[in-house]
Amino acid sequence: MLRFSASAASMRSSAIRELMSLATRPDMISFAGGMPGNNLFPVAEMDEIYNKLSLEVKRIGFQYGPTTGYPPLLEALQDYLRQKGMPVDSNNLIITTGSLQAINIVAKVFIDPNDRVILENPAFIGAISAFKSYQAALDPIPIDDDGIILTELQAALQKKKPKAKLLYITPYFHNPAGILYNAQRKTDLLELLKKEDIVLLEDDAYGELYFNAADKELTRPMKTMNSGALPICYTSSFSKYIGPGLRLGWLLAPPEIAEKCELAKQSFDACSSTFTQVLAHEFLVQNKMQAYLEKMRVIYARRAHTMLNALQENMPEGLTWTKPRGGFYIWVSLPDKMDSTEILKKSIANGAVFVIGSTFDPLGVKNDCLRLAFSHTPEEQIEKGIKIIAEALKQQMVKKK
Repeated sequence: MLRFSASAASMRSSAIRELMSLATRPDMISFAGGMPGNNLFPVAEMDEIYNKLSLEVKRIGFQYGPTTGYPPLLEALQDYLRQKGMPVDSNNLIITTGSLQAINIVAKVFIDPNDRVILENPAFIGAISAFKSYQAALDPIPIDDDGIILTELQAALQKKKPKAKLLYITPYFHNPAGILYNAQRKTDLLELLKKEDIVLLEDDAYGELYFNAADKELTRPMKTMNSGALPICYTSSFSKYIGPGLRLGWLLAPPEIAEKCELAKQSFDACSSTFTQVLAHEFLVQNKMQAYLEKMRVIYARRAHTMLNALQENMPEGLTWTKPRGGFYIWVSLPDKMDSTEILKKSIANGAVFVIGSTFDPLGVKNDCLRLAFSHTPEEQIEKGIKIIAEALKQQMVKKK
C-alpha cells in the first residue's frame, strides 16, 4: 500500500490542466488557457538576441547560476522595477521559475499545517494548490468590481484561532475575475493591514497589460505605497509579457523574508534557467520590452472588445460578466445557481472549451460561474466560440425549467 504524505492527500486535480489537452485539438475553440497566442510571441526578436550573443555569454547560459538569479538580469530588473517606484534598494530580489514558484516559496517559508491563509474568492488555482500543498486552512473572501470586500476581510482578520499568517491577492487584472482594484480600495486595504500581524502576498502577473494608458496609475503596486510597517512580498512574471516558456518570474521581499526564500528555492531547483535569464536580460536592456508590450496591449484590447460584443449579442438574459480593462480574462456569473460543468460538457461536444467556476473557489464549491480567456484565441474565432457556449447555456436553462 502506498503511504502518501498528508499534503499529497490534500491535492486536487486542476481543471485547467485536464482541459489543456482539449485546447490543443485543432477543431476546438479554446477560451481555457490563460496564455498568449502562439503567433504573438517575439520569436524574431529572440532569434536576433541569441544570434548576437557572444560565445562566452552563450556558454554562461548553459551553466548553473546563482540561486537568486543571473546577476545582469537582476540588475536590469532592479532598474525596471525602480522606474515603477518599487523599493528595490530596501528589499531583496530573487528570480524564480515563474511567479507560481515565488508564491510556492513564500507559502513554504510561512505555512505550517492548519495555518490560516486568507485569499480572494475566486482565486488563482495555482496559488490555491500551493497553499493546500502545505496543508493551509483557506479562508476565502469575496470580491466586487473594485477588489476584495474589506468588511468581510476585517471580520476574517479578527478571527484569532488560528490567526491568519498570510493574505494573498491579485489586484491587477485579476485571474480569474479580470477586475482591477481601484485606488481607494488599495489605500483602505493597506490602512487595515498595517495594524495586523500578517504578510501580504501581492501577485502582479498582468499589471503591464492595461488597455488604456489612463488606467496605468491604477496598476501601481501596493508595495510602492507601503510605509514599510507591513511586510509585502511582491511577485510578477515574464510569462504573460514575453512568454510562459521562459519560466521566469521574480519575488521582491523584505530582506529577512527573502533570505529564507532563497534557502527554500535552493531546495526546489537550485537556480532558474540561466539560458532564458540571458535572453530576458537582453530583451530588457535592448529596450524591446516596452515596444512589445505596447503592441500586445492593442491586440488584447481588441480581443477583449470582440468577446464582450459577442457576449452581449449572443448570451441569454440573466447572466452578468466583468468588463476587463486589461489582462486576459472575463468572468461570467450564471443565473439560478446553474452548474457550469453541465454547460462545459455541452460546449465541448460542439467545439468550445472554458474553465468552470469551482476551479477557482478555494473551497471547490461555487460553480455558478465560469472563466473565459480571450488572450489565446484569434479574433475571427471568438464570436463562433461564444455562440457555442451561449447555445449550451440556453439548452441548460430550458432543461432547468
